[in-house]
Amino acid sequence: MSQSSHHKLVEGSVREALVRMTMPMIIGMLMMFTFNMVDTLFISFLGTEPLTAISFTFPVGFTVMSMAIGLGIGASAVVAKHLGGGDSERAKEAATVINYISLTTASVLVVLCWIFLDEIFGLLGASADLLVLIREFMVVWLPGSLLIVCMMTGNSILRASGNTRTPSMLMAFAGFSNAVLDPLLIFGIGPFPALGIQGAAWATVISWALVFAYLYYLLIFKLEMVSRRLPSNEVFATSGREMLRIGIPAAGANMMTPLAAGIMTAIAAGFGNSAVAALGVGGRIEPIAILLVLAMSTSLPPLISQNYGAGRVERVAEAYRLAIRFVLVWQLFIYGVLALAAPLIAEVFSDDPEVISTIKLFLWILPLGYGMQGVIILTNSSLNALHRPMSALWLSIARFFVFYVPLAWLGSVYFGLWGFFVGAVAGNLIMGVISLATFNREVKSELYLQEKTA
Repeated sequence: MSQSSHHKLVEGSVREALVRMTMPMIIGMLMMFTFNMVDTLFISFLGTEPLTAISFTFPVGFTVMSMAIGLGIGASAVVAKHLGGGDSERAKEAATVINYISLTTASVLVVLCWIFLDEIFGLLGASADLLVLIREFMVVWLPGSLLIVCMMTGNSILRASGNTRTPSMLMAFAGFSNAVLDPLLIFGIGPFPALGIQGAAWATVISWALVFAYLYYLLIFKLEMVSRRLPSNEVFATSGREMLRIGIPAAGANMMTPLAAGIMTAIAAGFGNSAVAALGVGGRIEPIAILLVLAMSTSLPPLISQNYGAGRVERVAEAYRLAIRFVLVWQLFIYGVLALAAPLIAEVFSDDPEVISTIKLFLWILPLGYGMQGVIILTNSSLNALHRPMSALWLSIARFFVFYVPLAWLGSVYFGLWGFFVGAVAGNLIMGVISLATFNREVKSELYLQEKTA
């Protein structure tokens, strides 16, 4: 990997670097998240039962993706640190090893999900009738999910080098192709068969396959960021150990999200199918609502890791501070937009009065906590980039299982569905404050170590 194949992020304006890396990711993620939005929209035309079934698949699907994101975080942190320190050969070794580790780990997870499919969705509260629809979707989606794991890994390698434009274009293409294929395969337009809910799964997997093929041609042959040869045992052990030290805790932290989502779905199931359907719609609106946060969570870590590798901790603190300030203001604006548009959004996704009412309640309450949720997400990604994966893991555990889920459950017990949503917001607010304090403490500790060794 030549020096010219990556962007140095340890020089120039931190603000300009952050904007330059974030802007392409916003466009790419917007298209990527249309996977869930478009799938949900078209499936909603099939009725409340298929919409409820697709909502139940979210925790399992996100578990696979979260593991991939976590491993990608480990690869990105290590690759970016080596690039920041000027060691391109070590960066290429780490980039190569992560692909083998990601594919192996994902295969094990997919097989386990396949074997225990009925048991998993039974625990989530899915009825026997819904399990039939869920199986139709997952028998296609689960094997195909290996492609998204590899895609996320490859994109994380590109972002580590400072290249966010290519991952953005690839995600945009995947989202566009999925949007085109969805109605063709769900409803059977033209020569295509009407596959119903399974058509949405096929549209997604075909889109992933197209992007996967081009991405790895780019990484292996054109940019030469991943080696064509199998890594030696020594390289595999050295690079793998370094990457997994961050990747495993990061994957664990990311997998807290679908686990918590599964528990939240089970709580919502106590209020009936309409509540689960509404929660599923809200869960697909949320990534769009916090799109800028998610884009920054992928563009901020390479900036932090490269500067950390170059010993520029003051630039790390500046990048984090700029990101947090902007996100808090932006998400307050987004809350206002969603609150005003809630009736219109609800009617787009359902014609069931009960589902519409619950979607509106979701949009009037949950997005109020998205600013602090953004603080939590950016803090976790920044801690991993700063090679503090255990701090990020403990914050994730505390967020979901000390504050977010317990407070949502307590709210549901004493105040019903609106208390369920208010409790979740309260959990995010408390955890956001804790996250800010934690990152600032870690930066001060790193600055102290620098001064002591200077």
